[in-house]
Amino acid sequence: MKFGYKLAAEAFGPKELIRQAIRAEQAGFDFVEISDHYHPWLDVQGHSPFAWNVLSAIAVQTDRLGLATGVTCPTVRYHPAIIAQAAATLAIISDDRFTLGIGAGERLNEHVVGQGFPSVRGRHERLVEALDIINLLWQGGYQSYEGKHLQLEDAQVFDLPSKLPVIAVAAGGKQAAELAATHGTGLFATEPRADLVETFAGAGGSGPKYAEASVAWAPSKEAAVKAAHETTRWAVTGWKVMSELPNPVNFEAASATVRPEDIAEQFAVGPDPEPYVKMVGEYKDAGYDHIVLMNAGPDPDGFLDFYAKELKGHL
Repeated sequence: MKFGYKLAAEAFGPKELIRQAIRAEQAGFDFVEISDHYHPWLDVQGHSPFAWNVLSAIAVQTDRLGLATGVTCPTVRYHPAIIAQAAATLAIISDDRFTLGIGAGERLNEHVVGQGFPSVRGRHERLVEALDIINLLWQGGYQSYEGKHLQLEDAQVFDLPSKLPVIAVAAGGKQAAELAATHGTGLFATEPRADLVETFAGAGGSGPKYAEASVAWAPSKEAAVKAAHETTRWAVTGWKVMSELPNPVNFEAASATVRPEDIAEQFAVGPDPEPYVKMVGEYKDAGYDHIVLMNAGPDPDGFLDFYAKELKGHL
């Protein structure tokens, strides 16, 4: 079982994220994961640096810490050829510590290039083609590809790592979980759903299974809930909302009715290790082996100390 620390790229600037990653390695975390966004979810968060620059800086300032995108969309804002090149370079810089988390994306980030945002079906079709292109380029040599949505013309990634990164595909349903097995080498989820793990394995998947767990540490439960409600209430709106809205102002409106008690129900909160252990246990029981703790509390260093001194020994 591996434990990761979620770098909240929507809530902190690039230098602070790098500092937190270094502290996470010192605290005993196995890896860090960062979302690849163009916008924050809410204006109050106030940040959204370029994830690939942040990860590259972390790679050269850490020794054993794994790195992961959680997740990047290789179909609208990026072309998959660019992601194939970026991931290969980062794998080399990090001495093979990088995992490429891939997903179908959210309108929040993808609409900015003015190409629109596809339907659910269109997103899935594009994701299949993007994974085809990435895997093709990682074979080496010049490659071309003619898909329904995406094309590749005489492209080669010249710097390939000795060990290709794991491609962990984000799944919220059976179709994506099967795709994680057939076109990826790992699974990525945000809920403790055993059915996704079972579908992944049934389709031949045998790689790592990543999942995010929402937590909020503070010296009191009340302070933890307050902080998470202020910055992270969007997280309880559900994927159909999270994937479709275009800007932070829309998430502000969509999450206006989320109550502090809703946060308390869905997050592990406060200074007691017990709710964290219980939440992690749900993911373990569902078959996940890489658990990412996404802390929405007000004090990152307090949470990292809590993990090192108290929580880690209980997990």
